[in-house]
Amino acid sequence: MSSAPNGSVIQREAPRSDLLAFEVKDKITKADIEWMSSVTDTAMQAHDKIDMLIIMSNYEGSDLGATFDGYATSVKVRSVAHIQRYVVVGAPAFAKAMINLSGMVMPVETKTFDLHEEPDAWAWLAQSHAEGS
Repeated sequence: MSSAPNGSVIQREAPRSDLLAFEVKDKITKADIEWMSSVTDTAMQAHDKIDMLIIMSNYEGSDLGATFDGYATSVKVRSVAHIQRYVVVGAPAFAKAMINLSGMVMPVETKTFDLHEEPDAWAWLAQSHAEGS
């Protein structure tokens, strides 16, 4: 398990290399976003399609610099072609609505789960991957 420079985001172990799982444990900083973007970029180079799971166990917002980071934005733009499934656990209500809406307008399958449903999120990703492979 690796973590961002200040430890507010950690990469959780995943059962397959084409699934990235991150846990947000605090306020997201520019360094966190750059680190997550780098990990994601590497995975997108290694795999044509990836799945992503974000677990917001203690999300406290993000710094303004994190929101407008240029490298992170370029990775986000390219990720649309590479991310197959994007799952968020524990997202605040406003974020859930945005995630579900983006799934309707982009070619990415999105799903949200409440924090206590984390095992269901992992199971859904495993089942969806098995059905899609």
